[in-house]
Amino acid sequence: MSFSTVLPLLLICYLIGSLPTAYLIGRLNGINIFEVGSGNMGATNVLRALGPAWGALVWLIDSGKGIAAILLARLIMPLDVVTANVMGALAVVVGHDWSVVALCITGKLRGGKGAATSGGTWLLMVPPLVLGSTLVLWGALLIGTRYMSLAVLAAFGLGALLMSGLAASSRIDPRYALYAVFLTGMVYVRHSSNIRALLAGRERRFGERVS
Repeated sequence: MSFSTVLPLLLICYLIGSLPTAYLIGRLNGINIFEVGSGNMGATNVLRALGPAWGALVWLIDSGKGIAAILLARLIMPLDVVTANVMGALAVVVGHDWSVVALCITGKLRGGKGAATSGGTWLLMVPPLVLGSTLVLWGALLIGTRYMSLAVLAAFGLGALLMSGLAASSRIDPRYALYAVFLTGMVYVRHSSNIRALLAGRERRFGERVS
């Protein structure tokens, strides 16, 4: 691993993450997603503003950004796949959460909240047991409470705990546990406003429309 390899990997994955999917879909439909609802550049805000079909499309593309970044990272660093996975995953989520493209558009370093892009990396990097457990918890909470933010926070929190436990028992490389912890930390930071709204009873439920 060398600086001449790591820097391009981080830069490419960051730029993949910076693609402002929600903004582009919003403009296609005549709205500025930064000025609608929560102002967040993510699938949930698009769903509330434009409906489930467009929200699902944004979620799929943003998840695809996470998958694409990891696959490219593996091509760039084929001799150290674990490091490539971890660096590519974290860089693409940072790019999505703090997008340089959004900075150029709005003058502010901003982005989405990272759930879909993080989920894309999750698909390629966590064991089936962890993936299944987090998906079951996410689905149960979303159906039971209709709070997308709560479902996301709980699922990633569980994932970080499970990955840490697997690393402590030497069942996975410890770098994957660090990935899960840092990724979950970013998800929680980006959902700080949702956490405050949940605690205050002001959080919007899944499916509620905004204008």
